[in-house]
Formats: sequence, structure tokens, C-alpha cells
Amino acid sequence: MTDTPPASEQTGVPTCYRHPGRETYVRCTRCERPICPDCMVEASVGFQCPECVHQGNRDIRHAKGRFGGEVATVPRLTYALIAVNVVVFLLQYGLGDADLIRYDFGLIPPLVAEGEYYRLLTSAFLHNGVTHLALNMWALWAVGQSLELWLGRSRFLVLYGVSALGGSTLVYLASPYLSNTAGASGAIFGLFGAIFVISRRMNLDIRPIAVVIVLNLAFTFVIPLLGGANISWQGHVGGLVTGGLLAFAYAHAPRQNRTAVQFGAAGAITALLLVLIVLRTAAFT
Repeated sequence: MTDTPPASEQTGVPTCYRHPGRETYVRCTRCERPICPDCMVEASVGFQCPECVHQGNRDIRHAKGRFGGEVATVPRLTYALIAVNVVVFLLQYGLGDADLIRYDFGLIPPLVAEGEYYRLLTSAFLHNGVTHLALNMWALWAVGQSLELWLGRSRFLVLYGVSALGGSTLVYLASPYLSNTAGASGAIFGLFGAIFVISRRMNLDIRPIAVVIVLNLAFTFVIPLLGGANISWQGHVGGLVTGGLLAFAYAHAPRQNRTAVQFGAAGAITALLLVLIVLRTAAFT
């Protein structure tokens, strides 16, 4: 008993390599295999099959920015961070007891020393009122967009997170024993320090940025002396120094090993912060 070949083979009509029952006279311009209408992907010339399109996308080298990150045209991560902070704020005050939430997730040094290290990061997404949130989100919007486009999303996200940890670390080291600190200011001041360093590296006019940093530091120390709201200078200074150091590594990393140096610096700074946290915890016990 012998098998009868399909009618298409008997007549010599080509069939789609992915759908053998479909006759077609169209071939992929890259691999020249026959493809049916469901498998045709329009190319600059003719059509390609899905496999060649997928392989072509893998071979494309994405454009790199001046500091090694992929070029971004829309600062989506900045907008996402603003959205997260706003949503957390709405939950914080919408659940009915903002003070309790700040107690559960704010940076209270003795509770961190007891093992609640998550407070070092969760505190960076809590805010003490609408004004506190609005000022921080305006600063994030004003500074974050440029940094994200210059650095690329991954480097910007690392910068934001390490700066937040740097601010929290100095709070943990130097704030009053029973203080309860909250706010994104550590991360924001890290962005201030970073945009100063990056702008200088790009030979931009850094005077406006320097004025903003000096004014914010002045407010940080002067307002509490005048009887205003308590402002955590520790969070601001810690974030500023951390963000500036990491941005220096971003800006001056050698081209041939740029990615390794940049993320290695981020890891080294994070490791140093963790050592300081461990030492502080040991001092509590």
C-alpha cells in the first residue's frame, strides 16, 4: 500500500511552510520559504515570515545614549514613580488612619534595629500631607525626566533606589532615637546631586541647578529653626551625597567597560550602605 501525495505536490504548487495545506506563490524575502497570508509580515521590500522577523529583531542593535543606557524618548519611568507615590498616598490617607500606616511603614530607628529593615525603603513612598507629596512629586517631574532620558531607564531606576537607600541610611545613623521619618526626599535629593554631576559632565550651565540645591539645603536647615515643620536633613544630605557619587561613576566610567563599572559602582555603594546599616544595628544592641 502506498501513500498518495497531496494534490499540491502532484501539481507542483508550493504551500506555506507553516500551513502545508495552503497554496501560495509568495515567498519570504529573507529565507525564500513560501508563506500564506496569515504568515506574511510586511517588510521594507516584500514580505517576511514570522521566524525571520523575530530573528531580525534579535539582531537589531538598539541605540545607546551618551552614558551607555538605551535611548529613551518618553520618560515613562518618571511618570510611573510619580504614579506609585500618588497611589500610595491615596491608600495611606484613604484607609482612614495615616498615622497608623506611618507607624507601620515609616523609618523608626529602633524598629529597624529589631529587624524591620523594609522600613528603609517603604518610608520613601510615604508622605506627611498633600504639600509634602506635591513638592516631592514636582521635583521628581522637573528633574527626573531629563535624567531618565540621559541615562536610560535601568540606570535611572538604580539611581533612584540607591539614593532613597542612602537617605534612609543617614536617617538611621543620625536621626533622633524615636523619630518617624517618611518621604521621597532622599531619592529626590539624590536626583538633584545626579543632575548636577551629569550636567557638568555634559558641559551644561550648572548654575541654576546649584542654586536649586543650595536653596533646598537652606530650607532643610532653616525652616525647623524658625519653628516650621520638622525636616529630615539626614535624608536630604544622605540622598544628595549618594546620588552624586553614583552619578559620578555613571558619568566618568570608561567606554570599554562602562556598563560593568557603572553597575559595579552601584553595587559597591549599596554594599557600603548595608555595612553602615549593620554597624548601626549593632550599636543599638
